[in-house]
Amino acid sequence: MASLLERVGTLISANLNYLVSKALKANSMAVVEEYIRKVEDNLEALEDAAATVGGEAKGLRRKQVEFQAKADELDHSIDLLLQQGKEDLARAVQSRYNTIARLAETYDEQATAQEAEFQKLLDAKLKLEAKLTEIRQEKVELQAMLDLAKSKELTHKVVQGVSGTAADAGIAEMRDEIRRRLDKATAQGEVDASRLENQMAEVLEENTLDAQLAERKRRLGV
Repeated sequence: MASLLERVGTLISANLNYLVSKALKANSMAVVEEYIRKVEDNLEALEDAAATVGGEAKGLRRKQVEFQAKADELDHSIDLLLQQGKEDLARAVQSRYNTIARLAETYDEQATAQEAEFQKLLDAKLKLEAKLTEIRQEKVELQAMLDLAKSKELTHKVVQGVSGTAADAGIAEMRDEIRRRLDKATAQGEVDASRLENQMAEVLEENTLDAQLAERKRRLGV
């Protein structure tokens, strides 16, 4: 019984804020769920123990009442016997009374002790039930927080996948490729222009030569 109350006392005094903080750091409900399982198991044991002790207390109290009633009856009988001058019989009844009275007192002490133990178990049960209700509420809030955290982490991964280092590298590579193509196209244009200019220059040079030769022929009368 003492070990049960010690376990229950440990569960009741548990720091729920610490449990929640630990669960958040681990990103897991395991520590909270384990605590709830322990509370539920000990609560069941506590209820069984309370029923047992409570039943024993009631039985002891019933016996105490019965023996006290017998003692009261014997006490009255002793007075009557003394009044009738039956001292020897009164002495015998007195002895019987003493035994019954001691038993009544013993049962009273035992019943009182069991009733006190029963009350301790009931108090512990109420406190443990309150703790269980509290941690279950904390569990709901904690689950919502963990779900939100996981959602944010997923969003972060998606964003990172779109605009992260790998994506940036891919965009940069595409940009470089486009620039290379533009540079090549520009260079090709310059090559083409150069070829055209050369052709034009050649044509102009031939025309000049033809004109010069024609002038010479004219002078020579050829």
